[in-house]
Amino acid sequence: MQAALPYLRASGAGRVVLTSSITGPVTGISGLSHYGASKAAQLGFMRTAAMELAKDGITVNAVLPGLIETEALAALGEEYVKNAINLIPVRRIGQVRDIANACLFFADPETGFITGQGLVIDGGQTLPEAPE
Repeated sequence: MQAALPYLRASGAGRVVLTSSITGPVTGISGLSHYGASKAAQLGFMRTAAMELAKDGITVNAVLPGLIETEALAALGEEYVKNAINLIPVRRIGQVRDIANACLFFADPETGFITGQGLVIDGGQTLPEAPE
């Protein structure tokens, strides 16, 4: 981000979109404390950077994906994915395009009044209090 700042400032309407995760800021996974801590830290960075760069017309926001169909998810195994789908209210794993569309939203010139915000994109994964 630091390397891009001169160009973002020159644009007059710069947009920064960070990729965090629901793991850390919203949920936790045993054995992944380092990952969760880094993703939660990104949101602290986002809020501070949003305040610092607002005067330059630059917005800073973040997307927080839930389970997305990636090689890392596939590596957890078919059974894991099947069980996960049953815990997601929309009953599917997210696609990369779901995250891309949220990033496009934050990058749009019309979203210049949104800054310092995180958008959870998880198909409702974090909503249930208990499995249904």
